[in-house]
Amino acid sequence: MNIKMNPSAFQGYKSASQKARKITESWASENIYCPFCGCPKVMKFENNKPVADFFCPHCKEEYELKSKSGVIKNRVDDGAYQTMIDRISAFNNPNFFFLQYDRAAWTVRSLVMVPKYFFSPDIIIKRKPLADTARRRGWVGCNILFSGIPERGKVRVIENGRMIPPEKVVEKVNEIRFVSAYNMERRGWMLETLKCIDRIPNREFTLKEVYQFVPELEKKYPNNHHIPAKLRQQIQALRDSNIIVFHGRGVYQKRD
Repeated sequence: MNIKMNPSAFQGYKSASQKARKITESWASENIYCPFCGCPKVMKFENNKPVADFFCPHCKEEYELKSKSGVIKNRVDDGAYQTMIDRISAFNNPNFFFLQYDRAAWTVRSLVMVPKYFFSPDIIIKRKPLADTARRRGWVGCNILFSGIPERGKVRVIENGRMIPPEKVVEKVNEIRFVSAYNMERRGWMLETLKCIDRIPNREFTLKEVYQFVPELEKKYPNNHHIPAKLRQQIQALRDSNIIVFHGRGVYQKRD
């Protein structure tokens, strides 16, 4: 994998956004491998799909590429809101590559893959409909709340310009694949629990520290009167999946 991009790939395009899209897509076609199976190269779809850009010829996993010249922190622009919600609800959402690049040097700074099962409707933010004067008046887009994705779901492929060994990336993907077996409701609670654990600063934590987020979750899910039990259930699943380690007496530890 080469972190250098080819600026000449934008020939024939006029706008800055079109040039950047062509350069990043060209780089992805030549360099990105499949983090699920390790296949050396992903393929670009011949025709534009509503929510996918690339696919793995070996395991058939699909990917959408989102690129930005700058640090990806909170939200990332995406396409049609209802299309995205429908794909998530149907478990047919693509996996996402989030690419950060340096426009001055045309080099890749970071590449993060987020598996499709780490997406839930609450991180898809609806934008305002386009005005009546717009060419696609009434069209409703969306943003992906990148900060709302648990850290466990952000698989680093390139970090600070350094390539992570592919075997380590595939290993990380296999570690978190257990989430894919959950239905939408339980997947949502698993992601909520992971986000709570992310917010606890120390590697070791207690069940009591997890419970500090119960009032916040009660506001988010006012019809659920068993939130502590839901959290305990997910923590048990994380323990069984070896994502966290149980030390006894209500003390747990996050695994690296």
